[in-house]
Amino acid sequence: MGGKPYGCGIGPAFEVIGGKWKASLLWEMQAQPRRFGELRRLVPGISEKMLTQQLRELEAAGLVARRVLEVVPAHVEYSVTPLGASLSAALAPLADWGERYERARP
Repeated sequence: MGGKPYGCGIGPAFEVIGGKWKASLLWEMQAQPRRFGELRRLVPGISEKMLTQQLRELEAAGLVARRVLEVVPAHVEYSVTPLGASLSAALAPLADWGERYERARP
């Protein structure tokens, strides 16, 4: 990421959240931190491998924080960072548009 020339802010935004899963994952974490298994249940159709990959990419982009809870057995919790929360808020109008589009489609 970064370093690519874009004509507007849509390019870098879609570079960060591109694909099928990242926006859904951010949406599911916006209200509260989630554990891996919770995310897998909340985002139907995502494989364990894809969930791991997407969470790593979101973490690398600074949108998600990973926290290891020191319990037995150890648990890992994922939450949105302030930057991730700002992106999630920016995606809300897009989600509203998508719902209207689905209802209006023939």
